Amino acid sequence: MLSNKQLDELIEMLLSIRNKSEMYEFLLGLLTPKELEELPTRLSIVKMLKKGVSQHKIAGELNVGIATVTRGSKELQKGRFNNI
Repeated sequence: MLSNKQLDELIEMLLSIRNKSEMYEFLLGLLTPKELEELPTRLSIVKMLKKGVSQHKIAGELNVGIATVTRGSKELQKGRFNNI
């Protein structure tokens, strides 16, 4: 389980990255190819939910399970993703 200290360190590291190419290299080193593929998809899910697209349509268009879309929806309902 990730400790608060570890999470704080990760956040500080992400905030210290100065440009797109540094972020790309950091993410390539930190994440597996599958994880790197999933992050943009999850962002697309949130964007589509905010536009009012139905969960079933999102799941079909992005080829993800409905549970993944529902998770994004629940996080959105909690008030997360206000900056997107």
